[in-house]
Amino acid sequence: MTLPLKQVRNHFQQINKPLVLLALLTPFTTYLVMQFVQGCSIFDFSLLAIVGNSLCIGVVFFALFALIGNVFISSLLCHLLFGIFGAANYFVSIFRGTPVLPWDFTALQTAAAVAGSYDLIPTWRMVFVIAILLAMGFWIYKKRPASLLHFMSWKFRLGSLAICVCLYSVVAFSSLLSSPTFKPDVWNQTQSYKQGGAVAVFLRNLEFLQVEEPTSPSLEELDQHLSALHISEQTQQTPNIIAIMNESWADFEEFGNLSLNKSVNSYISSLPNSIWGHCYTSVFGAGTSTSEFEFLTGNSMAFLSSGSIPYQQYITRPSSSIVSTMKANGYRTVAIHPGEETSWQRNIAYPLLGFDAFKSQETLDVPIEMEREYISDATSFQQIIWEFENKAPNEKLFVFNVTIQSHGGYTDKTYPAEVTLTDAPGQFAKAEQYLTLASKTDQAFPLLVDYFSQQEEPTIILMFGDHQPSLEQEFLDKAYGVTQDKMTMEQYMDKYRTPFVIWANYPLPDSSIPDTSLNFLSQYLLRYSGLPQSTFDQYLWELHKTMPAMTFVGYTDAQGNAYSHLETNEFTPLIQEYRALQYNNLFGKSNRQGQWFAPLALP
Repeated sequence: MTLPLKQVRNHFQQINKPLVLLALLTPFTTYLVMQFVQGCSIFDFSLLAIVGNSLCIGVVFFALFALIGNVFISSLLCHLLFGIFGAANYFVSIFRGTPVLPWDFTALQTAAAVAGSYDLIPTWRMVFVIAILLAMGFWIYKKRPASLLHFMSWKFRLGSLAICVCLYSVVAFSSLLSSPTFKPDVWNQTQSYKQGGAVAVFLRNLEFLQVEEPTSPSLEELDQHLSALHISEQTQQTPNIIAIMNESWADFEEFGNLSLNKSVNSYISSLPNSIWGHCYTSVFGAGTSTSEFEFLTGNSMAFLSSGSIPYQQYITRPSSSIVSTMKANGYRTVAIHPGEETSWQRNIAYPLLGFDAFKSQETLDVPIEMEREYISDATSFQQIIWEFENKAPNEKLFVFNVTIQSHGGYTDKTYPAEVTLTDAPGQFAKAEQYLTLASKTDQAFPLLVDYFSQQEEPTIILMFGDHQPSLEQEFLDKAYGVTQDKMTMEQYMDKYRTPFVIWANYPLPDSSIPDTSLNFLSQYLLRYSGLPQSTFDQYLWELHKTMPAMTFVGYTDAQGNAYSHLETNEFTPLIQEYRALQYNNLFGKSNRQGQWFAPLALP
């Protein structure tokens, strides 16, 4: 029955107008606070971005109001929650180059474990917002205005819930968020969050939880190409194999722009009977498990979502890798990481990749030495020696060691800087602490070389960096010799460049390795070890002759020219073929062509 006009007027007059205004403005002001905290300027906002994000935030606000029943408290909580989200985007972008992404919530335990090593110093923007929120709370506490402290009746709360459902329907089922305004730039997520709004772009990233299946080439075309590959036979004696992925190991000296009181790679880079080179990674500042994934599997992050976490998202069943190749050839396979066992869910991923055993900080067998709050590289290397000394006679051993000594943070004021910049001593405290740690790696590596030089069993060692460290931007500009806004594509890829060294206690090929990437680097290890290559391995070997490096950031040709994935050129068909092959490997399910990826064994 329709209410008389007078009753409607009476109901409307009973509604507190300031509270209505506060409720209507909260989603908009919350959006401004969130963007402001993560470093955006007013010029980053567009009308559609404001509307889209405000609607998304409105879903949360009106849900809070329906639950709590107080407009002011709901508004305060909404500003606080999304302000924290904006601050998290700021800090995560600084440390690893990308903001918070949906799949990060599968790695909260890992994030918590390392958060203490970073300085989470609030910016003036964060302090300003915190001060405003505290002032509002203090004013309400002192004045206690009834209009703001009033809790609404269940009728208003049901109305708020109805509004929440309506806004959710608009966000979830309309084409609003499909607008190009909110489309994530997977190669620059931070800029997408600034221009499109953090909430809306975060939600659009949910579509990348499912990797899109390539439409071409077909499985028949792939099979035809792979069948034409020549699988080379290996005749060398298979050695013990040690692969070390060294945390944040970089070679800033190679650019020729730094003046240090001592070199940090002098021993490793001049080691006799070794191959010293450089490779490209897909991450900067963080994302260690991503580099592990590329090296161990031969898959490339170029075809996966920005910031995705392969161990949590893609390694969900037994997966082909160089580890499975080792097992097929009678190796005992051991992983060592002197950090928490559950970090990046390695305790789940490693068995699926084929490791027989996993030693973490809780299960090391050797005395532990620390550098800052992390276990030293020297301890990691001693554990490798322990594994060799305790293996069965005539057993072949494969060890994959992920170090942790040089993990990011570099803010321990009690840790002495032994390596300094001679032209700017003390100016870059983080960089000098990092360089000191890198120097400690150079001092520890002789432990392995001296020990295995005296062993009769042939042994080969590969060590490479997982990514460059996150340091002062002014130091990085100085090291590269160019600021980021003026970088060419080749110079931009230098941010993702790390060193590697291959050494053996038997003669290695007297040659160098061209700049490559982690997904191809493992193929050199297989070849120098005399192990057979699967069809997929052989495909990677042939592909890398044309494109020596393939990363999430870009790729290079045989002449060293760098290209962005945004351009179309003569390499595009090769990239599409690699993408289709990788998709079948990771997501093929019932139509996965297992014979392409199955490891081969020596007769």
